[in-house]
Amino acid sequence: MEISQIIPHIEALVFASDKALNANDITELINNAFGFLEERITLEQIESALEGIQEKYSTEFYPFELKQSGGGWQFLTKPAFHTTIAQLNGDKFLKRLSNAALESLAIIAYKQPITKGEVEAIRGVNSDYSIQKLLEKELIVISGRNELLPGKPLVYSTSRNFMDYFGINSTEDLPKIKEVLADQIVEATVIKPEDFTDNSVFEQTAEAIAEENEQADTPNAEEETGDFTPETDEEDFTPESPVDND
Repeated sequence: MEISQIIPHIEALVFASDKALNANDITELINNAFGFLEERITLEQIESALEGIQEKYSTEFYPFELKQSGGGWQFLTKPAFHTTIAQLNGDKFLKRLSNAALESLAIIAYKQPITKGEVEAIRGVNSDYSIQKLLEKELIVISGRNELLPGKPLVYSTSRNFMDYFGINSTEDLPKIKEVLADQIVEATVIKPEDFTDNSVFEQTAEAIAEENEQADTPNAEEETGDFTPETDEEDFTPESPVDND
């Protein structure tokens, strides 16, 4: 089967799916659909077709593009159209996070799974509010309990939404987050490009984590202050939006 014949079937699958599909998923689904027994579609053919689809939708004629995000391939609205989409969705879109919440998010992203106490030990302040806001925004999830610590405290990890917002495919791509945001490849995200300066919150977080690893004793967490930006001061941002297939 020619690549040009495979492409529309891949487009249909990705568009209709309510979750990201990886190349192996697509290969299996297409082979099942056609019932090929002797001449099965190969993974290499699917990957070539995906490259063709990416190139096709990268042109200015389309408001969406095919990207690897959240563990597979999805059609996502291009950043240039996020303001337009925001008019339709209104309050569904998240507000910009405070620096305190960004610090907590960065620590959870790089140290997950991690307890609230461990986040507070690194930050040096109480992080109740930050973690609650991150849970509300569905950027982190409760992923279990630490059975080795007294009281078996809850542990937190980043969510699938976190990967979608940052345009990354898996947690293995975490080191790329700063580069992605700094280059404004993903404009509509939790962290604005201007947050990435020489004294960026991620750099400060990396230093804090390094210090925490070197020190056996950590002072008790102080009360978190300035942990939230008032609603009137928060800036709207539009997460990278999957194309509505309804």
